[in-house]
Amino acid sequence: MTHDTLAEMPCRELVELVTDYVENRLSPLDRARFEAHLAECGQCTTYLEQMRQTIRTLGRLPLESLSLEAASALAAAFRDWAH
Repeated sequence: MTHDTLAEMPCRELVELVTDYVENRLSPLDRARFEAHLAECGQCTTYLEQMRQTIRTLGRLPLESLSLEAASALAAAFRDWAH
């Protein structure tokens, strides 16, 4: 399958799939669509790098260092973020 035959992936769909991409859980077709979009969209490429940096940074924080209030605030922020 070539780049020309892939169904285009809009930015919104990429945002919704970024975690699955980073965790290598996309189907081969969706991975190809995701990467084709990245090749054309600098904003989504920047977004992906920001997400990777966030994951790297948060991966080094011990869970105990996050207060219950902060955990709740983050959960609420990300729950509404993709909408």
